[in-house]
Amino acid sequence: MLETERLVIIPLNYNQMLKYIQADNSLEQELGIKASAREIVPELKEALEQSILPSVADPSKDYVYSTLWSIIDRNNRERVGDFCFKGEPNPAGEIEIGYGIDTAFQNRGYITEAIGAAVKWAAAQPAVQFVTAETEKDNLPSMRVLEKCGFSRFEETDTMIGWRLSVR
Repeated sequence: MLETERLVIIPLNYNQMLKYIQADNSLEQELGIKASAREIVPELKEALEQSILPSVADPSKDYVYSTLWSIIDRNNRERVGDFCFKGEPNPAGEIEIGYGIDTAFQNRGYITEAIGAAVKWAAAQPAVQFVTAETEKDNLPSMRVLEKCGFSRFEETDTMIGWRLSVR
């Protein structure tokens, strides 16, 4: 679990991930937070079923590098978004982070605060040298989040920008 001034960030275990996918507020009840009208977009549902859940269930892997980390506003006790690392560090010590903030909570600095905490956590992990991320070229808010957290552009395609932050 990570904590910031405004947030509590919880890495979800396998059973909590199953509740997350059900989207029936059983996860919110377990975490002691407000019920939400959380909708899982098809891309996330596919990633959860095809990649995230199998990785979280794999006892040979450290699940915190694959699971969703739920971002909770500590004062209002409601989930505002999630982030995840996309697997354990590669041989170069890189981990990729992905994130999302619920529409109702955008433009309040929540995701910047959460990514800052995630980077600080990653820096404390001996195998991690770099945190990377990708944004679509037209996703200016996401780019600003990464810039505020110290990331720099390191590669680009026609549609995407790759970002990187050294934590060593």
